[in-house]
Amino acid sequence: MPRFTDPLLVITDLDGSLLDHYTYQWQTAAPWLAKLKENDIPVVLCSSKTTAEIVTLQTQLGLVGAPFIAENGAALKLDSRWKNAQLSTTRYTGKDYISLRTIMTHLRKVNGYKFFGFGDMTNYEVAKWTGLSVEEAQLAKNREASEAFIWQDTRSRLTEFISALKKEDLALTEGGRCYHVMSRGYDKGVAVRWILKQYRQKGDRNWKTLGLGDGPNDQPMLAAVNYAVIIRGYGKMPLMLSKSPSSVYYTQDYGPKGWVEGLNYFITET
Repeated sequence: MPRFTDPLLVITDLDGSLLDHYTYQWQTAAPWLAKLKENDIPVVLCSSKTTAEIVTLQTQLGLVGAPFIAENGAALKLDSRWKNAQLSTTRYTGKDYISLRTIMTHLRKVNGYKFFGFGDMTNYEVAKWTGLSVEEAQLAKNREASEAFIWQDTRSRLTEFISALKKEDLALTEGGRCYHVMSRGYDKGVAVRWILKQYRQKGDRNWKTLGLGDGPNDQPMLAAVNYAVIIRGYGKMPLMLSKSPSSVYYTQDYGPKGWVEGLNYFITET
């Protein structure tokens, strides 16, 4: 079990994990966030949310300047203190947003798939589908390298769509509310390994990682960490990992209460 004195990175999903699935509240986790900060344990936000959304949340959560992973691994930002001539603190992966949208809209036009992406919707429509405020919805539409969308066709047609995306070197992943399309070969797990590599190259500390998540798009991230907290979610299928049982904990509570439960289970003070 990790201790406060260990070199530890906490990597966490947001919606349905640190944030409540319905209300987006996180205050239940505030004492643990303060405790992690007090012990100099970095908290890396790892989410399908955009850079604009995460930067805003970092201010609210007291995590300004910390590294983060946005858009399911399509955008990464290192600790702002690392900026130097040799290492850019911001990294984008794969195709940009305009290219993704062009491919998706072409496939929809040619094959008649029934879906609409954030790029098809107004701020008000995104707010309606997500429960965000209109101002927050605008941040969610500020995408760089992935598209979030609502699927309104059959399951068999979704399988067909996934195959069509693959031919365009794109991949689909499922989040708590939406599906997401991004370039193939990139996900939360790839992003976590890259950030961990930067930490290890920066010093001689043997960093350990603890991840927390609730949805299918969190699986690569949870598979990449030393300790995984699977927060109880609202999905039809429970998230399963092929890891040693001693390194995985399934919470009884949802959202930030489950987040706290997972940290209470794994992290000891001595």
